Amino acid sequence: MKPDNNSTGRYRFLFIIICLAACYILGTALQTMLSPQKDYWVSVGKRFTKENLPIPANRGNLLASDGQLLAGSIPEFRLYMDYVVIDADSTARVKAQHWRDSAFKHDIDSIATGLAKIFPDKNKAWFKKRLEDGKKLRRHAWRIYPKNATYIQLQECKKLPLLRETSLKGGFYTEEIIQRKKPFGSLASRTIGDLWRDSNGAKCGLELSFDSILRGKPGIGHSTKVRNRRIRFIDREPQNGHDLVTTIDVNIQDVAEKAMRKMLTSLDGTEIGIAMVMEVATGDIKAIVNLSRSNDGKFYEMKNNAVSDLMEPGSTFKTASIMVGLEDGKIKKNETVDCTGGTYPMHGRTMRDHNWRKGGYGTLTVSEILEQSSNIGVSRLIDRAYHNSPQKYVDGLKDLGVGVPLDLPFVGKGEPIIPQPNSKKRYWSKTDLAWMSIGYVTQLTPIHTLTFYNGIANNGRMVKPRFVKAEKDNGIIVREFPTEVIREKMCSQHTLDDIHDILEKVVSKGLGKRAGNGGKLFKVSGKTGTAQMAQAGGKGYHSGTPRYMVSFCGYYPSEAPKYSTIVCIVKKGLPASGGLHCGPVFSEISQYVMSKGVLRDPKDAADSTSVFTADIAPGNEEGARLLVEHLNLNEKNALPEVSDSVKANEVPNVVGMGAKSAIHALRAKKLNVKVKGTGKVVSQSMAAGSTFKAGQTISLKLE
Repeated sequence: MKPDNNSTGRYRFLFIIICLAACYILGTALQTMLSPQKDYWVSVGKRFTKENLPIPANRGNLLASDGQLLAGSIPEFRLYMDYVVIDADSTARVKAQHWRDSAFKHDIDSIATGLAKIFPDKNKAWFKKRLEDGKKLRRHAWRIYPKNATYIQLQECKKLPLLRETSLKGGFYTEEIIQRKKPFGSLASRTIGDLWRDSNGAKCGLELSFDSILRGKPGIGHSTKVRNRRIRFIDREPQNGHDLVTTIDVNIQDVAEKAMRKMLTSLDGTEIGIAMVMEVATGDIKAIVNLSRSNDGKFYEMKNNAVSDLMEPGSTFKTASIMVGLEDGKIKKNETVDCTGGTYPMHGRTMRDHNWRKGGYGTLTVSEILEQSSNIGVSRLIDRAYHNSPQKYVDGLKDLGVGVPLDLPFVGKGEPIIPQPNSKKRYWSKTDLAWMSIGYVTQLTPIHTLTFYNGIANNGRMVKPRFVKAEKDNGIIVREFPTEVIREKMCSQHTLDDIHDILEKVVSKGLGKRAGNGGKLFKVSGKTGTAQMAQAGGKGYHSGTPRYMVSFCGYYPSEAPKYSTIVCIVKKGLPASGGLHCGPVFSEISQYVMSKGVLRDPKDAADSTSVFTADIAPGNEEGARLLVEHLNLNEKNALPEVSDSVKANEVPNVVGMGAKSAIHALRAKKLNVKVKGTGKVVSQSMAAGSTFKAGQTISLKLE
């Protein structure tokens, strides 16, 4: 039977209507997406996908001159539990939730027991309550331990029931946090620098100065939400930061810090202690100590005083004055000067020697003037030669390299102040030349003074202080930082020969004797310094308790110098003497360095009371081992070894040990360790030789 024409027409009409309806629906959808409502749909998409997410790069390490780690980044982990299963499939969700709840109820005691062993600062009861509280609140992100866990601790957690399951199944997951660690604690901390806790950006020191090299370049990624979890995808890999090899020698640094701390704590009124050791030929800073007294009476590294503090150098500046006169032919080494009875009128002011109450020095040679550090002798020589042409004297200082800009890699570095007689900004008085010649009026940082003396030690070749030797990428040197020469020759050889002879006699015969070693081991050359400091707030020199900057700067061994060193102490009240107070510190440092004491085991520095300022919590030993593994170091040599002659079930005696060594010895016995304080162990809660059971907790007190 054939359809009639009317039926065919009806079908065609219906088909057209359906097509028109479909076009209308499609057009409406397109209009919705392209209309102002599109913002809504875009926002819906963004809930599921996030673009252009930064992926942080691993920060490079700061290494000591021999490759030991000074500052490095290691991962730590925050531990979370998700108690609620999210699944679009309601049947699957109910099933998964039932399994998770049942496993939690069955295993909670085992989990709490295991966590208490991994983190002994909390007991089983605490962990059980913590886990149950999160379950009652049905939290998605419940932190089960308040502190960060090390990588090794995390691996132990993943062995526990429920926690060993995948995050989607068991609910246990982590957040990785990169932490900056200093294995040697506060050792050279202001030079190494720090990072801001919140932003992880560089705060100070070499961390800030070389931040662009250390931080690397972040990558880019995106994330997509899948079953209430965000899965990250990497679009551009991050470029990790490069390592920097510094010039710091851990052992010299430790020796210098211990010697300075000992002197500061033995004196009344000490405020600041500065010590630096420089390698003569290269300018490498092998040690830099900056200790300041805090409100608690103890000394910490708070500021890079050696680089930033401008101070009138005092008598260490007399060497430069005499060198200017020797170079100009205005002064002869063996000529004599009448230093009178200890006082001398100088253009309306009285110049005094430190022994003026005892009748002064009388007549001295130029060499003896520096040996005894006579203010009158130096000022009379310089005033006689340059009173009518002070600019020539100042120009002579410049030629020597005194106060030359060093362009050091530190924010807040001090720039020397050397007044100019012809300057219109500052009035040049009749007494300025005389007082400038003995280390007043002019202001220098300690590192500028050391650079000058290092140039003398280097036979007139002045080099710039160097803090970084090389840049490394995955252990391969990609850039070296060569020694920079400031002055190829500071002055004539004749002047150098004269000043070498004079500076050696300052120590062998003069006020610098305490800086030497009696000439028994090696000869030392240098100059003492004592300068009264002006009071803060423009109060001058004579208000309140007088403050002094005492110092000794020199080099050794005199005949073939290898190292130069400066020691400065700021203190209140008398006595104040560079030879008396700084000389012994200088002597101790130089003897350690020259007697191969620099080759001591670095673990001694790591356990030094002068190094650690933070409490060592249980588990940090594991973190230290992770650092060792990360750097591919020999664990046996990198971590302290403690001989143990006691029986396996007897408590070892750890009194007198440093924190790391003590923890290592006790944890080797399978004892849990709690630590209070810093420094070395002074007492232990379990007596040495007593028996114990594995897993018991021993408390250590450090001072």
